[in-house]
This record gives sequence, C-alpha cells and structure tokens, in this order.
Amino acid sequence: MDSFYSQLEARARLTGSLLCIGLNPYPTELPEPTVEAAYDQCLHLIQATSDLAVAFKPNLALFESYGPSGWETLARVIAAVPDDIPVILEAKFGEYNESAELLARIVFSDLKAQAVTLNPFLGYDSLLPFLKDSRKGVFVLCKTTNPGTVDMQELPLAGEGEPLHLYEKIALLAQEWNTANNLGVVVSGLDTEALRRVRQLAPDLWIMAPGVGAAGKELNTALQSGLRADGIGMLIPVSRTICNSSDPHKAVHELQDAIQDFQRSFVDQAETDGPEPRYFPANLAEDLLQAGCVRFGQFSLKSGVQTPIYIDMRQLVSYPHVLNEVSAAYLPILRQLKFDRIAGLPYAALPIATTISLKTGWPVVFPRKEARSYGTRVEIEGRFKVGERVVVINDLATYGLSKFEAIEKLVTAGLVVEDVVVLIDRQAGSREALASAGIRLHSVLTLSDLLDYWERNERIPGEQITAVRRFMDEQTAYV
Repeated sequence: MDSFYSQLEARARLTGSLLCIGLNPYPTELPEPTVEAAYDQCLHLIQATSDLAVAFKPNLALFESYGPSGWETLARVIAAVPDDIPVILEAKFGEYNESAELLARIVFSDLKAQAVTLNPFLGYDSLLPFLKDSRKGVFVLCKTTNPGTVDMQELPLAGEGEPLHLYEKIALLAQEWNTANNLGVVVSGLDTEALRRVRQLAPDLWIMAPGVGAAGKELNTALQSGLRADGIGMLIPVSRTICNSSDPHKAVHELQDAIQDFQRSFVDQAETDGPEPRYFPANLAEDLLQAGCVRFGQFSLKSGVQTPIYIDMRQLVSYPHVLNEVSAAYLPILRQLKFDRIAGLPYAALPIATTISLKTGWPVVFPRKEARSYGTRVEIEGRFKVGERVVVINDLATYGLSKFEAIEKLVTAGLVVEDVVVLIDRQAGSREALASAGIRLHSVLTLSDLLDYWERNERIPGEQITAVRRFMDEQTAYV
C-alpha cells in the first residue's frame, strides 16, 4: 500500500513536472458569476493540463461561495480529475476531536480528495484524523504568502539550543510527525530564506511552495532553495498564470520546461548510480562548508601524504540540522535498494546510520573496529539473522582498507553485502575496487560534484580548487 507521498513522487517522475494546477474559479474572472461557469472553467483546465499536472488543487472557499450547489460542483470537479492524479483540497481546516473526524470524512470519503491543507495551530491531535490512512496526505501551513505572516509565523521562540521562529518549529514538528510518509508543509515560494531554512530542517519532506506563478528568476530561486536532494520533493502551485492564458496547455508546458532546465543544471550527466539522473543538493554543499566538514589548506593524512583538502564528517555530531540533512540525502538511493538492515561503519557513519534508522525504522548493525575482549566478544553489534542482506553506510569512499575489512567482518558473520552507500565518493578507486568484489558503490555526491559547484558559485578560491583537482589526478589511492 503506497503512501500518499510515494504516489505523488511516482506522478512527479512520470510527468517530469512539479506543477500543481490550482482550480480557483473566482467569480470576478468568470464569463458570468455562476456555479456552472465555475465548473466549466475547472473542467477546461483539467482537460487541458492533465497530462502535465502532478496534482490539482481546488480551493474550497471559492466553491463554498456558491452555496449548496457549490459543494455539489466541487464534488463534480474532483470526479473529473483522472484517477491517477492526486487532488489536494485547499481548505486550511483547524479543528479537533469529532469536528476533525467529520471533516476528514468529508474530504476523503464524500469529496474523494486525496490530500488537504490544514492549520497545525491546534497541534498533532487535530491532524490525526487526516493522517490515519497513509494513502491520504496532509500539507500543514508553515510559512504562508500573506503579509500577516510576520504577526505569528515569524515570532521568535525562547528556549535552549538554536533560536527558532515559529514556522521553523512547525517544520521540525512536521518532520517528526511524518511517520507514514503522508505529511508535508506549505512554505511561500517567494520567501526563499524560509524555503531554504525549512528544507534544511526537514530535508525529506514535500513542500508546497505557492506564490511563484511564472518562469523566471523567482522560480529558479525558489527551486534552488526548496528542492530535495533528489531534485523533487516540491510542488509549485499555479493558477491565474494558467487560467488566464489563451492556451493553458502551452503555458503549463513552458513552466515545466523552465523547471526541467533548472533541474538539468544540477544533474551530473556523466556519472549516475542508476537509470535516474542524480541531482545536486546545493544546500547540502553549502552546509558542509559551514559545519567545517570540508576544509582547504595543507593537511597530513594517516599515510603521511600531504593533501590540499580534508573531509571530516565526524563534525556532523555538533550540527544536528546538517546531520539530519545529510541522512535524508541517502534516502532516495536507499529506497531503490533491497535490504533487511543497514550497517553503519565506525565512526563517522554511525550517527548518520542512526539518524537514517530514526527516520525510516530500518534496523542498524555495525562492525566493531576491534572485537570485545570481554562479555559477548562479538564483532558485530546489533541483532541480525544469518543470510540477511545489509547495505553498508559510510561517509566517504576512498581507497582505504577499512571499508573492506568491515565488509569482511559482516560477511564472516553470515550477512550478505551487495551495496555500499556513501555521502561523498572521493573518486580514488573505491568504486572499481568494490566492483571487482561484486559490490556496487552508490554516492550522493562525488568530490568533482562539490568542486564544480564551489567553483561555479565562487565559494572557494580558484587556486585551491585547482590544487585539489591536481591532487586527485596524481593520487590513485588514499590511505
């Protein structure tokens, strides 16, 4: 049974689109302010754009304005949407107890929508009736487009740790509440700082980003800030831009082309781990620099070799939001693999594997660097059964022996290892070495990916980028 966002993701990949077509029959924009004119406008948009739409989003308030016949027309409009396209009801409900139960029944059973927008102000129990069925989805209001957002959503919150605004707290709660992959957030596509921050705090959530409306700099900036590491995870609602066009299908196609052009600019066409293009998580590249996980200068490796770059993912434990973001970046790859457990390698990958486990429920084992000399004297920590398949999680792929030694311990214990997933492939020979042992290497990023991005955006001085590239050319192994 696929969750709502699994269905939405499948639709996004099928269409190559991120567009959610708004069905907003404003009386002032109809040939005549009647419910039939409203229906005709919506039906025209559905028929013109259904091959390119990821979802349709009717606005409940506009149908309600026509009285009882408006509710009937809303049901007719939803019924006109092809079965394989999700319908998200724009409602912004905020109720609890019996009222929320009744509203959930109206949305999902009576109107037969697949998702709804809700106000989270009343807390988690007000959302529960809408989240019971994982096939039905919810988008909670997080940072909206109206000017009054500053009155509430931008309020600073007191407390320990990193200072947060209210909308940031909502994003964190949404990430926590999304246990069945059917909860997302609404964040203004015009507030790129809020989009960037929410994506940082909730790296694997779907974001509905209203307000952009047309191709251009605003759209690209919104995509830059809000796209997930796999290049999707974001819905762009469009309404008036499409509705007022003489050719809605052409208008949608032009928007879709603009989105795909942006996505392609972040795809590594030369090297992918599978049939899907690999998208570049720009926010993550920035955060790795800020957290000091990647540093430039002159460093000595364990082997004594001098290197102009040092990558240390152990720093992640001091930056929970970056650790969360890093762990989410592994998920698109992991969800395409078959396994029973994940195996984190000490030490840097252990917090990454643990965070992945907390997000997904996948159990973790890990090989010890040294076997215990007391107690159980085991070399593999965690529960497992002989013959189970594990995916190895590591932070980096180098040519060092530690990964192979760890895999040997797992295999000796009776586990099957066919895949290794890393955050960064330093492109120093690990892929080829693992392949010779019958093991596939998958990476979120390559070192070349990062260097290209930092050079393109002038984040690192050109001479340091050149020095690292020269070092990569000269070295065939890192110890």
